[in-house]
Amino acid sequence: MTDPSITNVDVEREHSFDGITEFDNHLPNWWLWSFYLACIFSVFYWGAYHITGFAALPTEVYEADQAALAAQSTDADDETLRALLADPNYIASGKKIFDINCASCHRNDGGGMPGLGPNLTDKFWLHGGEPASIYTTVTKGVIEKGMVAWESQLGASKCRKATVYVMSLRNKNVANGREAQGEPYAGQ
Repeated sequence: MTDPSITNVDVEREHSFDGITEFDNHLPNWWLWSFYLACIFSVFYWGAYHITGFAALPTEVYEADQAALAAQSTDADDETLRALLADPNYIASGKKIFDINCASCHRNDGGGMPGLGPNLTDKFWLHGGEPASIYTTVTKGVIEKGMVAWESQLGASKCRKATVYVMSLRNKNVANGREAQGEPYAGQ
């Protein structure tokens, strides 16, 4: 028995399941065109990424990004940090980072807070006064003394800027600074 509303296009399939039958309809044109275009795109994608090497695979891009980050974090040797000390814009960026993250323990002027952070404006340093030593203290922290390891929160670039700003404070000897702690550092 056929339903009078069924046209020539709607043809019932031979099988049924639990009394349900289905029509043998054509797929919509928009769906077919989307499928055809995806197939054509996949051929070009495969050629560009896997055959010609014209474009880098996502894993290659990821590895290159990781290598660039690793190279960035190693640019904290004494020579590089001393060179950055000559750039007033870099020091100004470091001051902003210092004011937000470090001033609560070291004061805005770097004079140090009693019972918290040491004075950063004198010639005495608890964990080494070399630029790379200061950078290591900023990035790795001194957990047993309450100094936070900032690298995981700020990243290598901001730690470098904060380090250069701290270096610029050296030997300023601000008024009412905390008493001297550590060993004197004679270098620049």
